[in-house]
Amino acid sequence: MANLPRNQGNTETRKKPPPVETLAEVFYYRKQIDARTEMVIVLQDGEQIDGTIEWYDLDALKINRKDAPNILLPKHSIKYMFKAEDRR
Repeated sequence: MANLPRNQGNTETRKKPPPVETLAEVFYYRKQIDARTEMVIVLQDGEQIDGTIEWYDLDALKINRKDAPNILLPKHSIKYMFKAEDRR
């Protein structure tokens, strides 16, 4: 046993780490894009952007707006978002 590498034979009992990517974000964006859901995007500074998500990538969202020019938002500038129909 002294010649065995550390933790050999014990690997089956170890828990696997959780996945880095769950695809929940991808599913959510795809669902809102396909339904053309009106969204409210709240930025880190409190500004609210209303519109529909046209597309997304790893770092940004393209938002189509009705009464303003379309905008490309870096994801790091987004605090949270919700469906416009849920606005109180």
